[in-house]
Amino acid sequence: MEFKNLIVYQKALSNFQEIESRILILKELDRNLKDQLRRASISIILNIAEGSSRFSMADRKNFLVISRGSAFECSAILDIIAFKLNISFSGIQNILEEISKMLYKMITTLRESEEYTMKKKNVFERR
Repeated sequence: MEFKNLIVYQKALSNFQEIESRILILKELDRNLKDQLRRASISIILNIAEGSSRFSMADRKNFLVISRGSAFECSAILDIIAFKLNISFSGIQNILEEISKMLYKMITTLRESEEYTMKKKNVFERR
């Protein structure tokens, strides 16, 4: 499956493992925050994978947008946890920022490709 070769997928998977081993094991952490962080970090991975299975660029782009939103959600949850427990998660936050930037580049590339395809289609329709 091609998505497994994507660097962004591998980084998201690695980030999930880091979250599991460093944060979700904290006993003093609120159960609801743990659950939300787990779901958001898994969502990044799953939406990259599912988006790669789509045939249309618009569908692929949509899943990447959702994945990027989940990265932002993870970052916000980490901010809350850091505030509550007075702990820094700068390493994980940096990885989330890298993931977000990579997804953004993929999204804009798909958008540009869509726009190019539409322009090309319009040229042929005028003939």
